[in-house]
Amino acid sequence: MSQSLIVAPDPAPRTVRMPSGERVRAPEGWALLPPGDAALTRRVKAAGPTWTVQEMRGRKKFSRGVWAPSAHIEAARAALEEERAKPSYQKRLAGDRRRRAEAQEEYVETFESSVLAYLAFHPRYALWADAMAARITAHATPVGSGTVARTKRIPVEQRAEAAVIAWMRHQTTAYDDMAIPRVKGARREVRRLLARRSKALLERYRRGEDPLAGCPLAAALATPRA
Repeated sequence: MSQSLIVAPDPAPRTVRMPSGERVRAPEGWALLPPGDAALTRRVKAAGPTWTVQEMRGRKKFSRGVWAPSAHIEAARAALEEERAKPSYQKRLAGDRRRRAEAQEEYVETFESSVLAYLAFHPRYALWADAMAARITAHATPVGSGTVARTKRIPVEQRAEAAVIAWMRHQTTAYDDMAIPRVKGARREVRRLLARRSKALLERYRRGEDPLAGCPLAAALATPRA
């Protein structure tokens, strides 16, 4: 039973759960390669049979490493270390980092512009719009943040809208302190309700109306950034 498989973790040492639910110990001579080095993991998987350990938490999958023959892991690690020590590799790595940084900087600018376009506040609230867009962008765009701004499945304009509504949900409503029943669809319905309220509030500032007494958006923007 040494073919390449997706397995689940098990509390017992060197033990996993097969897709069938059967508990199986890793073969002798195998070791667990921890997650974190994608290049090393790819090479180990290409070298022969592996067991990829994945754990589901809610709707997300988390890697817990890869079981593989120790010899394959050590050979792949040694080959990578040799390659990574070469000046040509370091030069290429520096170039890749620079390009990623430039792409990230460009995306941050694009995203913030999209947020401002979605807000479309009346000129009398231009400073509020700038401050709000800056806060939302700073929260949503960092690489690895896991926010809607990092997805590529929808256009940036839709990402901007979703990020605005998410920010308002946490900053201008009592959502974080709500006791929402653990019933399927309940949280989604609460979010829909709060989104409608947030959009209605945004419309006031698009029309240039005077703020309501105790406006939650005004209060949120008056709070210093963390």
